[in-house]
Amino acid sequence: MGLFDIFKKKEVLNEGLQTTKQSLLSKLTHAVAGRSTIDDDVLDDLEDVLITSDVGVDTTLDIIKRVQERVKRDNYVGTKELNALLKDEIAAMLVQSGNTETVNGFDIPLQNDGNPYVIMVVGVNGVGKTTTIGKLAYQLKAAGKKVYLGAADTFRAAAVEQLVIWGERVGVPVVKQQMGADPASVAYDTLASAKANGADVVLIDTAGRLHNKVGLMNELTKIRNVMKKLVPEAPHEVLLVLDGSTGQNAFEQAKQFCAATEVSSLAITKLDGTAKGGVVLGISHQMQVPVKYIGLGEKMTDLQPFSAKDFVETLFS
Repeated sequence: MGLFDIFKKKEVLNEGLQTTKQSLLSKLTHAVAGRSTIDDDVLDDLEDVLITSDVGVDTTLDIIKRVQERVKRDNYVGTKELNALLKDEIAAMLVQSGNTETVNGFDIPLQNDGNPYVIMVVGVNGVGKTTTIGKLAYQLKAAGKKVYLGAADTFRAAAVEQLVIWGERVGVPVVKQQMGADPASVAYDTLASAKANGADVVLIDTAGRLHNKVGLMNELTKIRNVMKKLVPEAPHEVLLVLDGSTGQNAFEQAKQFCAATEVSSLAITKLDGTAKGGVVLGISHQMQVPVKYIGLGEKMTDLQPFSAKDFVETLFS
């Protein structure tokens, strides 16, 4: 990545998180106004700031504990240093949750067995799941990967049509069947076609239903088991897509999906124009699942690989 690309990425990140950033910093400024030391009153106000910024109660309490320990250790720390202290401690917390400090995203390894790298994408309808798949396919193709898409959300005709449109737009094949077909059958056909044609990566779209957790669990398990017949390690990743603008509702979805299947990574979309960007910190910390991508706008390049350091630096600067 060249210097221009790095600058552009940070510019998009800053613009995309602007609403969250302004809300958070204005609350922080108010919390420390007229105070010079980080005392119990400041910590109480900081707790309110983080909770009302959709960071979540458990994650907020962890952050407060980290700040308390840091203040005790470095007894000279005052409110002027609060932003720098928060950046350090929250970035460290994210890294402990499996996130990397530097730009993350999927690092697709070369498969020595000739099988494609399989990413199963899950999430409820309306979170931007299919759009995320399309943008991810675009980025993987631009990186020189041969990509196949599988339309295994067969319960909504619109979902299949949307994926086909994305496939045509990006220039990658989409494997589909008729409306109401067995999702596991679509996944199997996709992997079979991808293997036969030497694909590097397969992205499988799945149905976004949460009304029956047992049914969802059975369906996702069936898809996984069928794919393993062709690619024993499949899926290599289970990517959960969440709508960041829904705040605490995204927490509940994350809990449901993590209970239904083995989620290995997160993509959090629609962070532009919302003040609820703090949800990224809370979900990754509470689920102990790394964030791989964040959605910051409509353009293909607005789906960004996640960097814990850059994200926190942007929020508190």
